[in-house]
Amino acid sequence: MQSLGNGRRGAAGMVGSLLALAVAVGALTTWLPNAPSNEMSEELGPTVAVGKGNARTYVRRTAGAPREVGVLLDAAVMEGLPEHASPGHGITMPDGHAMFEYTLPLPAGAGTDIRHVVLNWNPGGHEPPGVYDVKHFDFHFYTIPETERRAIVPTDPAFDAKAARHPSKEEMPAGFILPPGTVVPQMGAHWLDASAPELAGKPFTTTFIVGSWDGRVIFQEPMITKAFLERRPDTTITLPQPAARSKGRFIAGSYRIQWDAAAKGYRIALIEGPSGK
Repeated sequence: MQSLGNGRRGAAGMVGSLLALAVAVGALTTWLPNAPSNEMSEELGPTVAVGKGNARTYVRRTAGAPREVGVLLDAAVMEGLPEHASPGHGITMPDGHAMFEYTLPLPAGAGTDIRHVVLNWNPGGHEPPGVYDVKHFDFHFYTIPETERRAIVPTDPAFDAKAARHPSKEEMPAGFILPPGTVVPQMGAHWLDASAPELAGKPFTTTFIVGSWDGRVIFQEPMITKAFLERRPDTTITLPQPAARSKGRFIAGSYRIQWDAAAKGYRIALIEGPSGK
């Protein structure tokens, strides 16, 4: 009986030592704030009212690095969207269509060169006729501050010169073109993918645009019809890549349009490119 008791006390001592070791390892992991992890985390930006719902940005990280920057739209955003511009709400574009702008801040300390997102709702679409003149959203992911974006105005004496200064060919995705009439105040110059189906007469559902100003790439833009979003898709579209990739730039290798049943909303996301670290 005495030897059995000693065995039990020995086993209990061993268990105690293992527990103490586990606590010590846990404490060490907590003490090391930069311990590597492959788990994904998500940070949300502040909500902005759109339609009868809300829109907000988010950043998803893996091992602490931003891998996805996107916009989350409540399902209710699709209801109660304005149709006509009125004083203090929306503007009437030169082609007569109304446009409504919503600025979406990124989460604090987003850790990416994307500074803010501008969501545009176009109830009548915009020019050119027969291509983009259907109800759709524009999602501009800007790498410049909002104050700098708003300073892109024709009253700037250097407006034309800045519009004419283009990024190098190596900085632009292969096959993107700048058609006439695509320089927009408070936005910049809009480069289109020459291989986009809607430019070949197919119905427009979604497309991707790259924006520039004064010789720099300043935004990446998924453009998506309201009807396509309301189908609640889950699709990822691979994008042409630039030959040059500056360190620190978040360059989308693809973009995703997804109905997130758990969040009860739509995610429109830029997914980091294969070499954008």
